[in-house]
Amino acid sequence: MIRRHRKTRKLKAEINVVPYIDVMMVLLVIFMITAPMLTQGVKVDLPQAASDPVDDRDKEPLIITVDADQNYYIDAGGDPEEPLAAEVVSDRVGKILASNPDKMLLVRGDKGVDYNAVVQLMVLLQQAGAASVGLVTE
Repeated sequence: MIRRHRKTRKLKAEINVVPYIDVMMVLLVIFMITAPMLTQGVKVDLPQAASDPVDDRDKEPLIITVDADQNYYIDAGGDPEEPLAAEVVSDRVGKILASNPDKMLLVRGDKGVDYNAVVQLMVLLQQAGAASVGLVTE
């Protein structure tokens, strides 16, 4: 009887990562395309200004918007696209500041809105307990 000796192959214990890299690249492209579309709030034309960005590490600011028709919108506590009365804005901001006094407040004012409307909003925010208010520009 003749015995044949077969060469035994050593098994590879490696994972082929090429398909995983392909999936990650596709996900990266999807997020790069959809991220700019995820803006919140009401569409307003912000004024242009040369300013430094606000340092808001670990803090989500509360944004109050004034559109061209002098309607107020707030991005917390309800539908962010529903216009609110001045008293409702003052009440909501007061409650938010009572629970979180260090909350950063930002005002987004449409560049076509009357300057008086933005000032009136800032007065409302001050009466609600805001120590400082920032203005959003483009």
